[in-house]
Amino acid sequence: MIFTVEDSPFQRLQLQIIGSVAEFEQAMIRERQREGIAQAKKEGKYKSRKAALDAAQIAEVREQINAGAKIAQIARDLGVSRQTLYSSLARIG
Repeated sequence: MIFTVEDSPFQRLQLQIIGSVAEFEQAMIRERQREGIAQAKKEGKYKSRKAALDAAQIAEVREQINAGAKIAQIARDLGVSRQTLYSSLARIG
């Protein structure tokens, strides 16, 4: 198959067909991947990342915030980013 510079309807059709097949193939790969992850989760083999801060640490952070401590300083003391601290506060509620 040779594609030239000239713009012909047949060449455009061939490119669209090849593009559609590639898109379909990617969708099938993603679907199989989702099914595999769901199966692994069901079997207990797919675990999420361990939380950076536990509930006790979050409770302590809340006390420090209420006492007027700065979020950036608390995050530095715990060795986490401010975003991790905010996410943990939102997750634990």
